Amino acid sequence: MKVTYTKGLLAMVLLLGLLWPTLSHATHVRSGAITTRRISSTQLTYEITLTVYFDQSPGSRQAAAGTNSVNFCFGDGVSTDVPRQLPIQFINGGSSSINIYRTTHTYPANEAYKISARIENRNDNTRNINGGSSVGIPFYVATTISTNAALGQNSTPVLLNAPLDSARTGQKFCFNPAAFDVDGDSLAYRSVGVVPAQSLGNNPCLQSPVPGYQYPNVFSTASEAGGAPTYGINAITGDLCWDSPGEMGQYNMAFVIEEWRNGVLIGEITVDLQVIVIDSPNKRPLLQVPADLCVLAGTTINQTIRATDPDGNRVVLTAYGGPFNLGPDGKPADPILVVPNAATFTTPVQPQGQPGTGTLTWQTNCGQIRQEPYEVVFKVTDVPNNRAVSLATFQSVRIRIIGPGPQNLTARPAADASGRAVQLNWTPYTCVPVSTSAQPNAQPSQILVYRKEGCSSDATTDCFTGIPPGYTKIGQVPYTTSTFTDNQNLRRGVQYSYRIVVQYPQATGGGSSVASTQVCYSLPLLIPVLTQVTVDSTGPGLSTTVNRGVITVRWTRPLGLSPGDLGAPYQYRLNRAPGLGGTTFTTVLTRNTNLDPAVVDTIFTDQVGLNTVANPYTYQLEFYYTDPATKQLTRLDATDPASSVRLSVAPANRRIGLSWQAQTPWSNDNQTHRIYRSTRGPNGPFNQIAAVAVSGPASYTYTDTGADAVLADGNTSLSALSADSSYCYRVETIGRYLDPNIRLPLLNNFSQIVCAQPADTTRPCPPTLRVDSLNCATLTPQSFCNQTSFTNNLTWQNTTGPTCDPNIVGYRIYYSPYQEDPTSASLAAVSAPTLTFRHESLTSVAGCYYVTAVSRRGLESSPSNRVCVDNCPLFQMPNVFTPNGDGHNDLFTPLPCPRFVESLEFVVVNRWGAEVFRINDVNINWNGNADNGQPLPGGLYYYQVTVHFASVHRNSPPVSYKGWVELIRQVGTR
Repeated sequence: MKVTYTKGLLAMVLLLGLLWPTLSHATHVRSGAITTRRISSTQLTYEITLTVYFDQSPGSRQAAAGTNSVNFCFGDGVSTDVPRQLPIQFINGGSSSINIYRTTHTYPANEAYKISARIENRNDNTRNINGGSSVGIPFYVATTISTNAALGQNSTPVLLNAPLDSARTGQKFCFNPAAFDVDGDSLAYRSVGVVPAQSLGNNPCLQSPVPGYQYPNVFSTASEAGGAPTYGINAITGDLCWDSPGEMGQYNMAFVIEEWRNGVLIGEITVDLQVIVIDSPNKRPLLQVPADLCVLAGTTINQTIRATDPDGNRVVLTAYGGPFNLGPDGKPADPILVVPNAATFTTPVQPQGQPGTGTLTWQTNCGQIRQEPYEVVFKVTDVPNNRAVSLATFQSVRIRIIGPGPQNLTARPAADASGRAVQLNWTPYTCVPVSTSAQPNAQPSQILVYRKEGCSSDATTDCFTGIPPGYTKIGQVPYTTSTFTDNQNLRRGVQYSYRIVVQYPQATGGGSSVASTQVCYSLPLLIPVLTQVTVDSTGPGLSTTVNRGVITVRWTRPLGLSPGDLGAPYQYRLNRAPGLGGTTFTTVLTRNTNLDPAVVDTIFTDQVGLNTVANPYTYQLEFYYTDPATKQLTRLDATDPASSVRLSVAPANRRIGLSWQAQTPWSNDNQTHRIYRSTRGPNGPFNQIAAVAVSGPASYTYTDTGADAVLADGNTSLSALSADSSYCYRVETIGRYLDPNIRLPLLNNFSQIVCAQPADTTRPCPPTLRVDSLNCATLTPQSFCNQTSFTNNLTWQNTTGPTCDPNIVGYRIYYSPYQEDPTSASLAAVSAPTLTFRHESLTSVAGCYYVTAVSRRGLESSPSNRVCVDNCPLFQMPNVFTPNGDGHNDLFTPLPCPRFVESLEFVVVNRWGAEVFRINDVNINWNGNADNGQPLPGGLYYYQVTVHFASVHRNSPPVSYKGWVELIRQVGTR
């Protein structure tokens, strides 16, 4: 006999209780988590629920039963003891219990708050906590929520699968919490850096990691397939997998469920999970589930789930998820998770032989539409015949329920003050979702109206919701409305595609329906349309101050209008405005007409006051008829504006980039535009050098490198564009009206003429540098004696190459005093052909140099080789002096001619090692007195002098000299 999911779950609970391993030393809490929901629309009042799973094995029941209340910290400085709800619900054959502690709390402000709860002890023998001594470690979980009022009566996700499970050594273990968010928010999962927690010291509101925690894969040597062991959670599905357990025992793990809305993180739950690993020959069963589903609301889902077991054991199938409207204990969820009707999972009460099957049935409806998919987690557990511990396998199926598109969209012309309007109508829409949370559906669903030019088909999948690319939103109305009038910048001669879509409010899960089928429409044509705005002449010399440009404008006679339809005579008024899309129009032509086809009256050459070098121009044609009643000229309508083609140039290295644009009622896209070039100036002749296939305005570009790809009018190819020459260009665009009712030949229009010279970025080759340096080995102690100024002599040679500019006009010399300096300063510049430089008036020769070459165009080469030169330091001391006041050898000073000394420190000690004199002076000038000014007796003294020499190396280490000196004091003078 078949039963529904509820009874099947109860049977599964009893079965797992018989198979759940018993740990004789277990004590208190196995696992748990905190969930919340806002229950007031006017205050920030939340219902907060701690769901924990106690160990009810022998020896633990009394301790578990004694936890009648738990201290909650609400994150705003308030904490309280919350009593346990009764009765306690036992699961897993009574070896565990679900314990619920629930309270309400009102928050003072719109902020983020961290809610936490602490229970004194975990159960014992958790191997990856404190070396297995886990009984004395407090259990602690936390949940962070945002009380932002804009989130409405938001709820955190709920866990529909108890965070308890068993695993077998050597086999991959996976668990899924079957988390469900009633508001339709997006859920994400993470485990990296997440570990079970305890309270910090005696403060129940602060947390710290449990001591001695180790991730489960530390207890593994290999994955099931023989590779490295792994542990982690799937960020999308929530499948937490350990591949694979290596040692028996009890383990705890933690992971975070993040709650996202509109790309913003609004909360997160930390879940503490406990897993029992056993060693058994039993192999885990296998599941066969359908691929993820996407259905229109109202579709009945019938899917068969199959399970097999490699050992041939019987199997039990269960399912978890929001669509069943059941909590983790198998009882109806309160509040409900989805609006009725809920899904069911039908499977036999008793364990099944091979293969086991179950049927997922769900009659979906419009109330269940939401953007995020529903997730259903299927679980198969085997029932071994040898009383081995059973094993389970999870697999998820994501089910997306989407709203159908609005039906029977039509378009027709409408009367409107703007003179141009299209009225859209459709069948009233009724398939809207319903909020399952306490949050009222304050914002109703909306019909969004979209439009694009052209009527091409859109390639979308069956599960595509929202509007295909290319459309622009032009309005919205409540979903109860079934009409919309479009009067936004409509143009005659353009075919428009309209689509509408339903936008659902966030209170019901958000998202959009499938789009309606498109409806195509063009405004009736009763007036002329412009067909050409082409630049015939740019003006003499391309002067920006001479207004002698010429533009030819053409148009059609009124389309769809016969001469007798309205009162004659008729009149054309051609208006002109400077700029692309200009709106400051002045009338440049007023022409009466009788619409006689034999009379040429639809062309005008505009050549008064035009500066086509400086400006593009935009034209608009108004059409008037004579009102039979008043005999007055009355405007019927005006054409959409059309501009001349505007060409721009961008000189580059031996090439010139071209780009052009125009704003016209016809389309210049998906055509082949023509590029013309003159090498003899703006008066031509111009030869076509390229045909550019364009797709849209972004592709209206071409780069001229000298080639001529169109040989029909002669070959004018150049090996390269010269920076010493000027080149002139004009572009011819090709276009057409997209409205199929306007049957005209292709429309050709020329741009103005633009001339430019290419740039030349060819640089000289870098020179090769040599700097005369000191040969320290050849210097004597008397070298540079009393010399305070030095000179470095630089010489360099040019190098050549096929990519270098040989036209060198000068050189720049760069210098830095230290080799470690990241940059060098400009020192001097010399003109070619000089290849030498003397760097004079230096206090030392230490420094680094490089040279660059400069071309005639002012371009600088790369740096030459960098050459650094250093000093040849010298410092010597005498070993006797006679400070007796006779004017001879009275001071102890360095021997003559020390070289490149910047500073020194001189220290003297007596024969017993006591310091008697210290000075920082490059000349020392010790007069034989102690630091206190008292004369020292004659005798032998020892010194250390630490010398800092000028060097090419910044912060070069000092050199220490140690020695002795005899101080002689004798009576008399010479």
